[in-house]
Amino acid sequence: MFKQFVKPSPAPAPNVVDLATAAVNRDLATPAQDAELLAHLDLKSRLHEVLLERLNLAVIDKVETADLRREVSTLVSQVLSEEKHPMRGEEFKQLVDELLDEVLGYGPLEPLLADPTITDILVNSFHSVYVERGGVLERSRARFRDERHLLRIIDKIVSRVGRRVDESQPWVDARLEDGSRFNAIIRPVSIDGPSVSIRKFSKQPYTMDRLVDMGALTGPAALLLKAFVAARLNVLVSGGTGSGKTTMLNAMSSFIGARERIVTIEDAAELQLQQEHVIRLETRPPAPNGGGAVTQRDLVRNALRMRPDRIVVGEVRGSEAFDMMQAMNTGHEGSMTTIHANTPRDAMIRLEQMISMTGIDLPVHAIRGQIASALDIVVQLSRLSDGRRRVIAISEISGMEGNTVTMQDIFVYLRRGIGESGEVLGEFVPTGVRPLCVDRLAAAGVTLPGDMFLRKGVPA
Repeated sequence: MFKQFVKPSPAPAPNVVDLATAAVNRDLATPAQDAELLAHLDLKSRLHEVLLERLNLAVIDKVETADLRREVSTLVSQVLSEEKHPMRGEEFKQLVDELLDEVLGYGPLEPLLADPTITDILVNSFHSVYVERGGVLERSRARFRDERHLLRIIDKIVSRVGRRVDESQPWVDARLEDGSRFNAIIRPVSIDGPSVSIRKFSKQPYTMDRLVDMGALTGPAALLLKAFVAARLNVLVSGGTGSGKTTMLNAMSSFIGARERIVTIEDAAELQLQQEHVIRLETRPPAPNGGGAVTQRDLVRNALRMRPDRIVVGEVRGSEAFDMMQAMNTGHEGSMTTIHANTPRDAMIRLEQMISMTGIDLPVHAIRGQIASALDIVVQLSRLSDGRRRVIAISEISGMEGNTVTMQDIFVYLRRGIGESGEVLGEFVPTGVRPLCVDRLAAAGVTLPGDMFLRKGVPA
């Protein structure tokens, strides 16, 4: 059982150089190149205005892309001919592609959104755009013509999902059509002008096999996580920003049985559950008049009335933590959620603080007792200095001692140092502690290798 995860230790990661510095140096343009780029942006802006004047925008969504391309190409050729601006075939094609992105998509962001190697797009200002590849930031040559151009693209994105951003509400969270998470913040809060952050939605969900192949964890650890889900243990996935919490939650949720009813609750829908019996719920921000908001706590409470077998919350951030713990304690075993925290112990502290936010006057001992009773496992992730994301601990909550929630590590990532190329050296190993939940796993029909938890040949 679960043999697909027991694989040889992953090969060392490829050498990691200071790609951020190298990419910035490579992509920074010379004054001549910068002047050429500005001239290109000016031409594209003028052509875009011509297109907006001559195209029937009311029916543009009904026109085939090939027909629209021919129409745009004809208009561009006419304008370039009138301005006596010759252009080579490849340059002309690129210009038409960029204009189509402006008309149909999100302008300079479109090529970045289409690039499968990019995981994050970070717009610091209209002339400064960075992307993340392989966990490393690098500067992109993409840029907007001016601040007004960037604001127009932001407005185009948020208006499509019924959101708004203006001086009275200078920031916004939204979700693109493909599920990518979008955040924008503008003046006066953003001093240097509009800033955009996009966490791209993976077209291919990360499976546990794929995470093992990438070295995020070992085969035995993946086998153990699958066992936890099969035995309906309550799991908390903890980690910092960009550490891969949602990716891990997706991978673990794939082990939930097809006959179980799952309700997912998120601020912005990112989970990619593969089961058929899934109900997806998403929060809603307040309307301009301040009413109509739907919070995660509202959705967790409602989910309890939907006869779920499992509740999966994308991330607990506030008072909904209380209702989530209540659900885990009252017949919804096998539920999962994520939390921002740097260590499993920090995750317990943050949960305690969130439950205190409910306004219910609960003694500290009662809050900690509820946490210890509700949760079984904490999976801790981290984004290491070389950009790679790893599971750094799998910990079991073993109960209470006095007024303290007790925990024990089952697997940990032992760091050995930094390699010549900047990669983090280390290995993910068992601690030698046999988890208390082994009997519960056996009762659920899950069998594990007898030597899985033995610490072999690893110095203390």
